[in-house]
Amino acid sequence: MFRPLHAGFALSLILLSFSSAVPAQADPSVTAPGAAAVQPTGWSSPHAVHVLGMPDVKAKENGTLTITAQNLTFTGKSSSSTIDLPSIVALSAGNERVELWGMKGRLMRMAVPYGGGAAFATFMHHQRDMLTVEFVDTQGRYHGSVFYLPGNEAEEALRNITPSPVAYHHAANPPCGVAGIEPHSILVKQLTSDQSDFPAAYRVLVYEHIVDRLRQVPASVVHRDEVADGRGECSQYTMRLSTTGFKPGSQVKRASMGPAGLFVGVTQITLNLEITDANGTAVIHDQIKASQRGEAESMNVIDKIAQQVVRKWAKAQKI
Repeated sequence: MFRPLHAGFALSLILLSFSSAVPAQADPSVTAPGAAAVQPTGWSSPHAVHVLGMPDVKAKENGTLTITAQNLTFTGKSSSSTIDLPSIVALSAGNERVELWGMKGRLMRMAVPYGGGAAFATFMHHQRDMLTVEFVDTQGRYHGSVFYLPGNEAEEALRNITPSPVAYHHAANPPCGVAGIEPHSILVKQLTSDQSDFPAAYRVLVYEHIVDRLRQVPASVVHRDEVADGRGECSQYTMRLSTTGFKPGSQVKRASMGPAGLFVGVTQITLNLEITDANGTAVIHDQIKASQRGEAESMNVIDKIAQQVVRKWAKAQKI
C-alpha cells in the first residue's frame, strides 16, 4: 500500500521542480521571442552556450551571442571572442531534442522509485537549437564553432547575418620545401561526408575535437586546413576523414526505454581515416566507429570518435 504513496510523492516533486525550473531555463515560448527580436544595434541571445570552436573561449561556457552588421561575438563570464562576418564561409542551423536540465534531470528521474523514472523521460525533454559557424582566421585557416540556443533562435540568428560583399583577405603563407617540414606535424583536412543527414554541427565538432585532442599528444604539431592556399607541403603528415555511416539515434528514446535504451535509439558515427606522409604514402588507413548508448546526450559520440582517431595517430607515432 505504500508504493503508490511513494511514487505519488516523487511525481509531485518532479512536477513541482518542472513548474519552478522552466522560467529559469528560458522557455522559448516566453523568453525567446524577446531575446530574438531585432534591435537597432543588432540581434542578441542571452541564453547561448558555446559548445566548442571559438578562439579563447572555454567549451560549454554560457553567455550571450550577439550579431551586428560587422561581426558575431560571444561573451561569457570569463572570456569573449569575435568573428568578423566577412571571414565566415558557411552557416547552418539545426536542432535536436534533449532531456530537460541535463544531468540534473537524470538525477531527478533516478529518484523515482520502482523504475518509474523512465516514464518521465517521455515528456521531460525540449528542443535545443544549434547554430554552426564556419570561418577562417587571418591566416586563412579553417575553424568551426557551434552554439546551443533556445528553440527557434538558430534560424532567427541566420536571418540576422548579412553576407559581406567584400572578399575576406588573409596573409598568404610562403611556400615551404622539404627543409621546411616540421617533424611530427600533421595537417587535418576538413571532414567530408556522403551522408545527407549528417548534421553540420556534428561535422564541425568532430573536426574541432580531433584538433584539440591532437594538440594534447606530446611533440605533435597540428596544422588546420586552409581554405585558400593550403599548406600540405609544410606538414609531415596529412589526415583525411570522411563519414561513411551515421545513425542519429535519440536520447529521449534511450532514456524512456530504460535498460532497453542500450540497444534502441543508439547514435552512431562511422568514419574512414587516412593519414599519409609527405610522399603520399599511406601510414594509416582504417575505419572507425563510435556509438552513444544509454541516457547520455547523443553528441557525446563526437568526442568518443575523436579519441579513437587520436589514439591511432599517437600509436603510429609511438609517442
